[in-house]
Amino acid sequence: MISITNLRIALIGGAGFIGHNLALHLKTLGADVHVIDSLQVNNLYAFTHAQSEIVNRELYVQIIQERLDLLREASVTMHLQDAREYHALNQVLNDINPEVVIQLAAVSHAGRSNKDPYSTFDHSLRTLENALDYSRGNVAHFIFFSSSMVYGNFLGNIVTEETVCEPVGIYGALKFAGEKMVIAYNQVFDLPFTIVRPSALYGERCVSRRVGQIFIENALTGADVTIYGDGSDALDFTYIGDLVDGIVKVIENEESKNETFNLTYGGARAISDMAQIIGEYFPDITVKYEDRDSLMPERGTLSVAKARNMLGYDPNWPLEKGFLKYIEWYRSLFARNEVGLG
Repeated sequence: MISITNLRIALIGGAGFIGHNLALHLKTLGADVHVIDSLQVNNLYAFTHAQSEIVNRELYVQIIQERLDLLREASVTMHLQDAREYHALNQVLNDINPEVVIQLAAVSHAGRSNKDPYSTFDHSLRTLENALDYSRGNVAHFIFFSSSMVYGNFLGNIVTEETVCEPVGIYGALKFAGEKMVIAYNQVFDLPFTIVRPSALYGERCVSRRVGQIFIENALTGADVTIYGDGSDALDFTYIGDLVDGIVKVIENEESKNETFNLTYGGARAISDMAQIIGEYFPDITVKYEDRDSLMPERGTLSVAKARNMLGYDPNWPLEKGFLKYIEWYRSLFARNEVGLG
């Protein structure tokens, strides 16, 4: 078992939704946590300097500011640096001298990736290449955040890490390419790695406009809740707390090295189930249906048996529990502040 206490950990792209939650938890466990982020991609700069109109801009700026405040209050060291800049990133990493590098930097939305493939490549593979090149020979463990989107259309109700990947669209293809790059650095330079595949994340301080976030915001403001398709699409909805706990297991366990793990709740639920929970909490909402995006693959359950057996991973936030916690957080946010929406 590897001790996290005083372990130097660098999170590249660590000020985002996953990264800041992970950084805060690692700090409570005694790690020496460093966040490297330019705050450009789906973050503070993007929302404050965008030329085009952004839905709920004021709300999201407030949420991001809360993230940064929490990191500062927890004494997490923040390095404002664009990971696309090879030499500058190397200098920052040399100064930190991390034992573990966690690569999170990426465009976080599949739909956005299909609309802007150049930016997705630039912020995903270029940053990954730079992080890998520093890490070879310098780092004891490189952790890469991939995605359930690498599987493409599920051919059955469940996939395992051994399922053949056939990604659909730009986002999934680049995540899969990233996995291949990580494995290649292990083959050529013996860089110890772990690849993590999360799915359908939700939880506090997300601004990526994932489905659960949009449902809650619309319900709170009296707008319609829109389901794309007939509501039967099933996703392995995963509360951020389960994923964070899983990453701790990855860091602590030597057996996680040179392996790929699904880190999800481990049980898919229909979109209509999430809408039903919203409806029970907000009985006056109207649910409407629109055409499904043809580039969104048919998905389902990601088996977490491998992570359970090898790491002791034990997700404990079913949708009824985790999504209600998320709703309560949003209600509290609205109650505390007069935030602008629209």
